[in-house]
Amino acid sequence: FDTILSRADVEIEALDVPHPAPTIGRLTGRLKFPDGSLLEFVEQVRPRGKRGVEKIAYSYHYQRADGRTVFRYDNSPHHPEIASTFPHHKHGSNQVQAAAAPDLHDVLQEIDQHLRS
Repeated sequence: FDTILSRADVEIEALDVPHPAPTIGRLTGRLKFPDGSLLEFVEQVRPRGKRGVEKIAYSYHYQRADGRTVFRYDNSPHHPEIASTFPHHKHGSNQVQAAAAPDLHDVLQEIDQHLRS
């Protein structure tokens, strides 16, 4: 959550942090960048240990202002052919590739690289 609030260049179009249930919490949001591009994301987590959390489901979808997808990370189990990181993967320009599960900070850094290029 602090990662989002620390970004003065990002407009928060939507951010939903409902009161966490004792077993599963969910964070959803939509962020708009200065060039009009958008990041829509959802993270579903559950407690792990005394102070940790485990991400059990996620999707980070980044698109240009015109709606064309730049990339999307998710862990939906719809690409079993990517055995090395299954179910984690990344959708790029006309391809799906193996990818470790990113966190929101990683995704924002990748977007920054796109914005600079």
